Amino acid sequence: MTFVSLSYKIITNYMTYISVDTKNKQSESFLAFVQTLPFATIHTTPTDITLKAMKDAREAKTTKHKNVKSLVAFLNK
Repeated sequence: MTFVSLSYKIITNYMTYISVDTKNKQSESFLAFVQTLPFATIHTTPTDITLKAMKDAREAKTTKHKNVKSLVAFLNK
């Protein structure tokens, strides 16, 4: 899988991620097109932050929250 990150920061201030199965010709054409867009970036490997988060999750170094309010309070610390 290749991860294609399309940035729409001007409009929504968020990043949108699309997973593309790169095992067929259509996906190759799509990725070639995306590379021509000035606002799109193609990432073929996870970032260091993502790799650390994956490692922490595997090692059960995560936190649990009873509800969204508790999670938001934790994130806003």
